[in-house]
Amino acid sequence: MSRQKTISDRILVGITGYKDIHWKNKLKEIKRFKISKVALFLERFNEKQRKEIYKALLNSKIKEIPLVHVRNDMKKEELVFLAENFGSKYLTIHESSFSFLRKWKGFSKHLFLEMDVNSFISQSVNVDKIGGFCIDLSHFRIGIEKRSKEFEYVLKRKHIRRYFACNHLNGYSPKKKFLDVHFIKSLKDFDYLKTLPKFLFGRIIALETDNSIAEQLKFKEYLSKLL
Repeated sequence: MSRQKTISDRILVGITGYKDIHWKNKLKEIKRFKISKVALFLERFNEKQRKEIYKALLNSKIKEIPLVHVRNDMKKEELVFLAENFGSKYLTIHESSFSFLRKWKGFSKHLFLEMDVNSFISQSVNVDKIGGFCIDLSHFRIGIEKRSKEFEYVLKRKHIRRYFACNHLNGYSPKKKFLDVHFIKSLKDFDYLKTLPKFLFGRIIALETDNSIAEQLKFKEYLSKLL
């Protein structure tokens, strides 16, 4: 198997958005392109919306959802549902989520921390309590520019290979050094990835863009060559 093929297998298109039309349109595209393995970003969907999403997923041809970006109001039952039905092993969280670990008891080793970009880390944050990091690659690039506390926190642990399990991947523009890009207008928005150290890249790399699935498939092709 070629390296390009291996990278391509690790990159997943993402179901993203915040309106019902967003996830519905992406599911239609996923069906059209006969995609069976995706990432799911639930951060901007409320409980009512998530219930509809779960029903739709069960009726879809999707077999695997390795990575799910969860939100703090999600119940443990939702994590169980995703794990049992779609093999979700990489559940990505924010720094604020450490206040909710107790209700997700039993899932600690499957939780992976996406760090913020505000150069403040709460004392409650402890990556040793969970599975490791979900490195948001654009956030890390911003951290390099800021020399932020989050950047330093990650860098101190670069030799603990098991911590670097998965990624969120979106864009970054040198013209807007402190902002990530979630709607990609140019493939050049991904070129910053060539400047990042290899230890950051995990087994699962989830596209976190609001672009259509058709566009994400083009991104995946470009990224497979780039990386």
